Amino acid sequence: MLEPIAQGDFRAHAAGAATDKEATRRDRAERAASGRAVHAVSPDVRRTSALSEEKRLAAQRLAGGVMARLRQLRGLGLGYLTLDRATPTLSAGELQRLRLATQLSSLLFGVVYVLDEPSAGLHPSDSQALYDALDRLRDAGNSVFVVEHDLDLMRRAQWLVDVGPDAGERGGRVLYSGEPDGLRKIAESRTARYLFDEIPAPGSRAREATGWLELQDIHRHNLHGVNARIPLGVLTAVTGISGSGKSSLVAQALPELVLLHLGHEPEDDVAESATSEGPAVIEATGGHLAGDVDAVQRLVQVDQKPIGRTPRSNLATYTGLFDHVRKLFAATPDARRRRYDAGRFSFNVAKGRCETCEGEGFVSVELLFMPSVYAPCPTCHGARYNEATLKVQWNGRNIAEVLQMTVDEASEFFAGEDAVARPLQLLRDIGLGYLRLGQPATELSGGEAQRIKLATELQRSQRGRSLYVLDEPTTGLHASDA
Repeated sequence: MLEPIAQGDFRAHAAGAATDKEATRRDRAERAASGRAVHAVSPDVRRTSALSEEKRLAAQRLAGGVMARLRQLRGLGLGYLTLDRATPTLSAGELQRLRLATQLSSLLFGVVYVLDEPSAGLHPSDSQALYDALDRLRDAGNSVFVVEHDLDLMRRAQWLVDVGPDAGERGGRVLYSGEPDGLRKIAESRTARYLFDEIPAPGSRAREATGWLELQDIHRHNLHGVNARIPLGVLTAVTGISGSGKSSLVAQALPELVLLHLGHEPEDDVAESATSEGPAVIEATGGHLAGDVDAVQRLVQVDQKPIGRTPRSNLATYTGLFDHVRKLFAATPDARRRRYDAGRFSFNVAKGRCETCEGEGFVSVELLFMPSVYAPCPTCHGARYNEATLKVQWNGRNIAEVLQMTVDEASEFFAGEDAVARPLQLLRDIGLGYLRLGQPATELSGGEAQRIKLATELQRSQRGRSLYVLDEPTTGLHASDA
């Protein structure tokens, strides 16, 4: 690597010098291994020797840009964040506003911005800062398209497009496109009912707590010595403005301490939060549990992490209903005559899948000087299975056709099979009837993944003495679905 030392002159580093990215990462890891973040062992610029006039001018110019970015962050309600806060530890709302601040600082114009639910995870009191930021993007000469469920943001829009009327196969139509007030006249629109009509709040049933779980002296991110009492046997909602520490307390500190009490190691998120600059330093939770701790025998954390990281994982495989479907196909007379077992109907097993795409349903096409693209498999045409496997049918449908069914369609198709119909009905009950059984996990939103996990948990026969922890379960839901 060449390093500039004067105008037109360069110096080569000695062999073995730590100049590559891997060496930089190792250096960061070694410094972080001491138990402190990287910045904690770096020189303090305020304690350096006096700068020369040239360096002072350069520092002033740099400081101006830094201050401008900090003002954007403060304007979006992120002034409480420390600069060394690891990005993976930020909530969804914080991360969304952080990205928005980056765009506001870019001073671009003539740009089309497309935002997917920017208000997700925001407390109502924080929404005004988001609205003002979107207005500034628009006023700078840009166009802003927003996919949103927030009713207040819809009312502020200059143009509204309503798609529906329902989800999945019963949706996909533009019901209205125009100024917001015009949506009032669209009878089919469920959005119009919530946007213009007064919808009464759902009632709640009072329940007596069966015990109390106490969190004492909790230290995590911006929580310092926090004490909290949580009733058991009831539904508890923890609320507060964005960044107040809700997720740190309930989605991080509480599960970690409960898992330690149950004798399990908390999930290690460090590997998932690694960046190009090395692993993020995720601080451990300080504090302890008290109260009726023994009343909790099991922890179920339903978060918005993907249910799978590859297209091979899908709705049917994650919920377990595909195992029952494969057994039904294996029990048909045709399958018995061919000596096919349940494994034959798995697209992950060589004997039944299409060998051209190895059960993926698509193949990668290499293009010169361009990124690879994916195309349907030329042999199975996306069916995933070989021709012999597809000849076996159950009630007139082969296994590939079943995977293409929506939850609503499959619920009717398997109405007489309780092992399959029960999980399908649970998925319908939580508003996922529009999803296809074979829909890849990589195509699911965080809200959909969370509801799939919840439906999977509700199938269990034994659910007593369990603590369920959900982080913003209504994220991504239309008002009528919530």
